[in-house]
Amino acid sequence: MNSAWRIAREEWRYWLRSKTATAVGVAAILLIATSLVTNYLRIDAERDARQQLQAVAEETFRNQPARHPHRMVHYGHYVFRTPAPLAIADPGVDPYTGTVMFLEGHKQNTATFAPGYTQALTGPLATLSPALVYQLLVPLLLIVMGFASLAREREARTDQLVYTMSVSPTTLWLGKSAALAVLAMILSMPLAGITALAWLGGESVVISFVFWLGYALYLLCWVLMITAGSVWQRRASSALLVLLASWLLLGVLLPRVASSAAEASLPLQSNVRNNLEIAKALRDAGDGHNSADPAFNKLRAQLLAQYDVEKIEELPVNYRGIIAEAAEKKQTEIINRFARRRVDQELAQASAANRFNLLSPYLALKSFSITTANTNLEQHHQFLRDAETLRFSFVQQLNKLHATELAYVDDAKRSIDASSEQRARIDPQHWRMLDGFESERPGVTARLTTALPNLAILVLWILAAAFAGQRGAMRTAQQTNG
Repeated sequence: MNSAWRIAREEWRYWLRSKTATAVGVAAILLIATSLVTNYLRIDAERDARQQLQAVAEETFRNQPARHPHRMVHYGHYVFRTPAPLAIADPGVDPYTGTVMFLEGHKQNTATFAPGYTQALTGPLATLSPALVYQLLVPLLLIVMGFASLAREREARTDQLVYTMSVSPTTLWLGKSAALAVLAMILSMPLAGITALAWLGGESVVISFVFWLGYALYLLCWVLMITAGSVWQRRASSALLVLLASWLLLGVLLPRVASSAAEASLPLQSNVRNNLEIAKALRDAGDGHNSADPAFNKLRAQLLAQYDVEKIEELPVNYRGIIAEAAEKKQTEIINRFARRRVDQELAQASAANRFNLLSPYLALKSFSITTANTNLEQHHQFLRDAETLRFSFVQQLNKLHATELAYVDDAKRSIDASSEQRARIDPQHWRMLDGFESERPGVTARLTTALPNLAILVLWILAAAFAGQRGAMRTAQQTNG
């Protein structure tokens, strides 16, 4: 082991003397620093802005003057999705999904205003997240640093000199791997710093550590693949070509193949067709604005029988409000059925793409990263569900006020009689029904349970790369002895 560490120290001395190594080191520092600073500032600004806007939306709703309850149903409310603490390291799907929803009665709006617009303001660096740098660019820099580590020795025949000093090819491979591994761990320290910031921002210390550990294992996987590639090739140029091809295949081509295969095997239904199907289903649910709609004849008969009256004007509750409440419930059930179908389709497509994770450490890390950071597709779906729960809750509260606080006669005449219109408004104290909105996030155990299979895939890749490197060293030993 002492021999391996001496070899590692010599490799470091070689890098420090090399202008190429210096240039690569400076490039790595600039890339990492730029991604960390720009992403941290952007996510922090977005978090503050959305929290402030959420507070403004809630206060604006509460401060509305006396109105008809159904006017408030259509006045609606806004909710904002705040970034998870670890979004400063891996924004995941957040830059491509909406972050704002307008909630109103009778319909489920889509999330809008994806932050991807910032790229138009700040250029490509807007999406240069720390996750992307560590997933794709740092391995490329490690390849530049380590591709010749063993092939260089073989080309210059200095390995034969090393072997005469009782150093085995396996020890030489271990020493070169250790040198590159130390460099990889040094490069991972800024990521450790940003996960510490996420912890200070409210993230679990366990999740923060596991998040960094996943990236450390990923870089170690590349270290071992690089030294394995170098030990199996006789020439440094061949090693570079093989490693660059591996990087391109694992980090660029396979992700594209996985995405295309998932889209082809499980295509999503178009929004146009989906909306047409929803509109058709809603037509049979009844119009909550029309108390004479035949869809509510059965409900009308039940109410008249329940209160033992002959006309809806004699009911102790406002029939219009009852109809609005019943219609909203039916419409929401229909809309949620279609929403669940869409979510299931998206999750099935994502699951199909994730089947390729075993073939690429990049894909495994990407899935691990967004799951641990809580910036995955499932969390976006959770935001949509939480927003819908809030929408249905406050709309039905308003419909109940419509049914209990307003007289049916005033409600029916409000569009033709000024005094009835005034009496059909209720005290604005009723608008204080909204609490602060915060989308539910899964706990530590749930996230770790989902993320660990991908962490296990990284470990398998490490073991496979280590085996390949060790076999390559043994092959070298056989050739030397032969």
